[in-house]
Amino acid sequence: MQIPSVSDSRLIIIGSVLAFSGFLIGGVTGAQYQKYTVQADQFGDCFDYTADGQAIKVKCDEKIQDKLIFLSVSLGLIGGGVIVLVKGVRGKWDQNVKSDEMLGPKK
Repeated sequence: MQIPSVSDSRLIIIGSVLAFSGFLIGGVTGAQYQKYTVQADQFGDCFDYTADGQAIKVKCDEKIQDKLIFLSVSLGLIGGGVIVLVKGVRGKWDQNVKSDEMLGPKK
């Protein structure tokens, strides 16, 4: 069984969406974990502040590990998006479709 190939313009769109989502996840989670990185570097202790202003001590190692997990997911999405994007750009374009493989009205 042969896997049908995806058209090149679809690969370009999928690659762009994957890379954008990687940047989006990296930006959102990076900003969320930035305060723990600064606290760990400057003070050695990490605190999470609730909405009413109370400080709750959290483990810095766990927060840094969570940050690295989200960073690896983000880099994986960006890398996968770039690979799919390059595959779409280097592929044979949609205009190179054989006449017997065309869908739609025949001329």
